[in-house]
Amino acid sequence: MNKLAILKQYVLTKYGRKFSSKTALESYQNKRIRKHIKFVIKHSPFFHQYYQNNQEDLKQNHWSSLPIIEKSTMMEHFDDFNTVGIKKDDALKVAFEAEQTRNFSPKIGDISVGLSSGTSGNRGVFLVSDKESALWAGTILAKVLPGSIFGRHRIAFFLRANNNLYSSTENERISFHFFDLLDDFLSHIHKLNQVQPSIMIGPPSILRKIAEWQKNGEIHIKPKKIVSVAEVLEDIDKQFIEDIFNQTLHQVYQCTEGFLAATCKHGTLHINEDLVVVQKEYLDEEKGVFIPIITDFTRTTQPIIRYRLNDILIERKTPCPCGSHFLALERIDGRCDDLFYGLHKKSGELIPLFPDFIRRAIMFASSEITEYKVTQKTLETIEVKLKINNNDESVKQDAMNELLKIWEHHHLVTPTIQFAPYDLAPSDKKLKRVENEMRGVINDSTSRYSHYK
Repeated sequence: MNKLAILKQYVLTKYGRKFSSKTALESYQNKRIRKHIKFVIKHSPFFHQYYQNNQEDLKQNHWSSLPIIEKSTMMEHFDDFNTVGIKKDDALKVAFEAEQTRNFSPKIGDISVGLSSGTSGNRGVFLVSDKESALWAGTILAKVLPGSIFGRHRIAFFLRANNNLYSSTENERISFHFFDLLDDFLSHIHKLNQVQPSIMIGPPSILRKIAEWQKNGEIHIKPKKIVSVAEVLEDIDKQFIEDIFNQTLHQVYQCTEGFLAATCKHGTLHINEDLVVVQKEYLDEEKGVFIPIITDFTRTTQPIIRYRLNDILIERKTPCPCGSHFLALERIDGRCDDLFYGLHKKSGELIPLFPDFIRRAIMFASSEITEYKVTQKTLETIEVKLKINNNDESVKQDAMNELLKIWEHHHLVTPTIQFAPYDLAPSDKKLKRVENEMRGVINDSTSRYSHYK
């Protein structure tokens, strides 16, 4: 890994790239995107063909009107999609071997290969060059390190899979310690006490477990910064972790498609608009709920242009005290797959319910609820798992009442609420506290949202 390139990107991100206004930021983005698209059309057979009917838009720099890409399209045309001629079968072979052997160092030439977690049911593979890895490393160090890059940092990284992309940050002063989520808890406890990390990065489900170990005296660590990744950060987990470690819990919003957002010193999640442009496909414009369509103008190996994600984001309505012109988010609400649905009593129409409605109902029901999982099994059945202080059974009735109010408010057919024992534990699979397990109820991720108010 080119350490000079990492340092250069670190300095540029932390000190050099300041935008005086939103207009200045947009001007910078448009200039970078114009250059980026020219490269991609020249080197990606897929995009060269895909934009044949958009020559006038390209000529006029109307890139925001270009066709939208989705994950299924990218994976279907993977061989022609990437710009380095790597075949999907070859990439998958390297990625699967790494998963099985737990050795994540092999590459194809100078290209690192990784698998996405496939929470949407469509597992993906991603390619990142050494040059892009250096850019990523410098950027994430600038946005995540709680101090200078020249200080000493011990980073504990809890992930399902290691990757060259993550370990590229390591040098004489920054030590990287990968904690495999497939390992048992006892090994994590021993290693945490031994490493004494100054930074902890992991899914909120494992960070909460670490906080429990700290509370119970099984570990004694003093991290300077804790960063949540990979799963939706729920308020109930955020509050618990912050209380135990007496600090703000930060977030990084990263997926197969790029390093999309990070929190500022105030804990506000900002889109990394020095790397990507996010267009908003609103589900509810008044409430600021939208699906992001992203264009990453820094990734050339596997281009991400007008790419629709499956996430639901909520924009922040008030300016962040940090003063950044980067788009601020109130929260990541979940995935489109995990919208709940109800049948309207009069029209029989399928009405979507945002995950935030469900989590707020549970939180409002009782402060005695410490953990939960709400699952829509069918249109008529909702399963609820609660972990309750003092095992107060009356809390279940309160939770049921609050959930049913949602269906009543939207004039939907009342579902049956079923309770089951709380049996969730951190694992290598992403924890969802609000999940829809129905299959085939709705196929198009956007077309039926327009009626929702």
